[in-house]
Amino acid sequence: MPGQDKSAATPPQALPAEAVVHRCDPAALGFATTADVEADVTLVGQERALSALEFGARIPHEGFNLYVLGNPGSSRHEVTLEMLRREAQRRKPATDWCYVNNFEDPQKPKGLPLPAGVGLKLKQDVTRLIEELRVSIPAAFESENYRNRRAEIEQAFEDRNKKAMEAIQEEAENANLGLLPTPHGFALAPIRDGAVLGEKDFDALPAAEQKQIEKDIDRLTDRLRQHFENVPNWHKEKREEIRDLDANVTNLAVGALISTLREGYKEMPPATEFLDALKADVIERAQEFRIPEDQANLPPGMRVDTSRLFRRYEVNVLVSAAPGAEAAVVYESNPTHQNLVGHIEHTQQYGNLITDFTMIRAGALHRASAGYLVLDAEKVLMQPFAWDALKRALKNREVRIESVAQLLSLMSAESLEPDPMPLDVKVALVGNRLLYYLLCQLDPDFPQLFKVAADFEDRIPRTAENVPLYGQMLATIVQRKELLPFSAAAIARVIEESSRTAGDSDKLSAGVERVTDLLSEADFLGRERGVEQAEAQDVDLAVERRTHRLDRLRTETLEAIERNTIHVRTEGERPGQVNGLSVIQLGEFAFGQPARITATVRLGEGRVIDIERESELGGSIHSKGVLILSALLGARYSRDVPLSLGASLVFEQSYGGVDGDSASVAEFVALISAIAEIPVKQNLAVTGSVDQHGRMQAIGGVNQKIEGFFDICNARGLTGDQGVLIPADNEQHLMLRGDVVTAIAEGRFHVYPLQNVDQAISLLTGRDAGSRDEDGVFPVNSVNRSVENVLRSMAEHRREFAAKPAKQKRRTPKDGE
Repeated sequence: MPGQDKSAATPPQALPAEAVVHRCDPAALGFATTADVEADVTLVGQERALSALEFGARIPHEGFNLYVLGNPGSSRHEVTLEMLRREAQRRKPATDWCYVNNFEDPQKPKGLPLPAGVGLKLKQDVTRLIEELRVSIPAAFESENYRNRRAEIEQAFEDRNKKAMEAIQEEAENANLGLLPTPHGFALAPIRDGAVLGEKDFDALPAAEQKQIEKDIDRLTDRLRQHFENVPNWHKEKREEIRDLDANVTNLAVGALISTLREGYKEMPPATEFLDALKADVIERAQEFRIPEDQANLPPGMRVDTSRLFRRYEVNVLVSAAPGAEAAVVYESNPTHQNLVGHIEHTQQYGNLITDFTMIRAGALHRASAGYLVLDAEKVLMQPFAWDALKRALKNREVRIESVAQLLSLMSAESLEPDPMPLDVKVALVGNRLLYYLLCQLDPDFPQLFKVAADFEDRIPRTAENVPLYGQMLATIVQRKELLPFSAAAIARVIEESSRTAGDSDKLSAGVERVTDLLSEADFLGRERGVEQAEAQDVDLAVERRTHRLDRLRTETLEAIERNTIHVRTEGERPGQVNGLSVIQLGEFAFGQPARITATVRLGEGRVIDIERESELGGSIHSKGVLILSALLGARYSRDVPLSLGASLVFEQSYGGVDGDSASVAEFVALISAIAEIPVKQNLAVTGSVDQHGRMQAIGGVNQKIEGFFDICNARGLTGDQGVLIPADNEQHLMLRGDVVTAIAEGRFHVYPLQNVDQAISLLTGRDAGSRDEDGVFPVNSVNRSVENVLRSMAEHRREFAAKPAKQKRRTPKDGE
């Protein structure tokens, strides 16, 4: 019949002690102590992730960057970095990248791509060149030859000026005119007998002579004006001659130096172009190399800044690699915008912020060029502008240095626009799975830029092949961390704890960090004992102490149940009440907590009220479980009559959220117990979800749930008939604590694996649940028969009630009646 499993008649048997824990045989590890292990095993069971890492690291095509998925503690970072360092040996190192001054436009520094190792050499050579220029150029200008040639140019100008003035003076004397200096220049006046002719005397001269004098004055005034108009041109010619002289002298001083330096870089056009531009600029600015003799006496603002002058010729090496070195592998732990793409520093001078190409600083993308860059995905996304900058660099295949302040127009100080650096880098983002799926869905650029997913397993199979490898991995950790040697028995206990962490007796946890911490704690306890080798007892004590550090809330809850502040019964019988089990997760610590689940029923319209949901404390999965058990109730007992009950289900004394469907079986049993008024044994607890056909389904946290009920029973005293009912599918997940295993072995506690709800009904009520016969009828005195009879009776009452006239229906008595 639908809604009932025929295996219901099979009585469940309690599991033996060997079935509730999967022990690790130390002999299977292949060593007596970790000191005997020579193999270097860093990872086990991650073939899928390693294959993806290798593929992503090697494929040269655009967009095949990596996203490394997995949970924290799975050694994703360490394994990724180790794999990429091995692959980096296959790749050629990056070319050097330098920034030099753009002498034509200093705001746009030029980038120089150079072979590996050449950048630093060029920087050193240019530094030595600058030191020589500091000496040779001033010395050239102080030479006697330069002084004489400059004096000749200046004297020629003076002679030319003097000769022109003497010619005008002579011509004026011949015309009886005097050339007189005035505050505004020169003036011409008639001379008689060596004296300037006065106005009256001039008026007394004949008219013809006056006209001649005025004519001579006009003529000579034109000559003077022409002369003074020529003087600036002569000055210009003098300056040009001096400039040519300075250029020749400078060229003689530096030409040979730069030519010799240039010869060493003749096969590198970017370097030779820079040296040619440097030479031209030095020659053009030759006079600036001359430091005034009174430099020390000048105010600070008027002194020549020789350091800034020579800095314009420096080489800023942004990326450099040694010749023959392997490609870089860079992990950037703080991927801010400027740490990724670089930044430009500023310095303060006379109240202003100034900068130049020597203040350009590299980012992680620069340092990882031609190699690999590893980033934490969440950190990149949390930093303003960093994610967009990373995507822009990968799409454009170049790194462009821009400050955030410049992008937002928040800085008015001078800034630079350096040439972008060509980018050839593989980026590996390390993050969790949820973030990966969200990026795939919400960011259209992400699937185009990160085409390779390396998914690390959370759990690995606990097979005969993997266990020795896992033991060797633990031994490798012990040796690398320089811990005490661990015996094979101690390593076996660590492996058992790994399975317990994985929540599966046939799996091992891939969380290397957690087992490493356990090894470190056991090492500490072993050293405190003064032993030379850690044993299983040290591992057990480490687990115990770790639990003790985290179980304050569990202890308080257990105390509240012992004192009946929270009501949980572990003996006797109660109708409509079942001990359910839940798990509370607090950080890395999880523990089981019994929960009193109760049900009430009444005549109704077939609705089962989930009080948790109605009070907005129940999650959607829990609500789904209640709907499923409601469907099971109707399909099993009311196939041909209306379901005519009203029921309520609740987790008593639950003041927080409730979610999950692991209480479905407990709720179903509580419901049918309330319907048939059949008491339920309180010495048993049950966990498991149920489908619409009554089959029990696996749930999570089975170990913690069993141990949670055991702790209550143990605190009150084990009676020998207490235990927990679990789905049979969860038997493979059992890795119970040692004290629980001991109690089971001694018959003082029990764990029952169940296939269906009928088995749970039989155990919890002590009565046969009953299966339908060929005629579709439940056996007499079976629980299912009782439930069905009650529901049919309720359906009849509902029909009769509905058929009564309204005036015959029971009315609510008024006050005083």
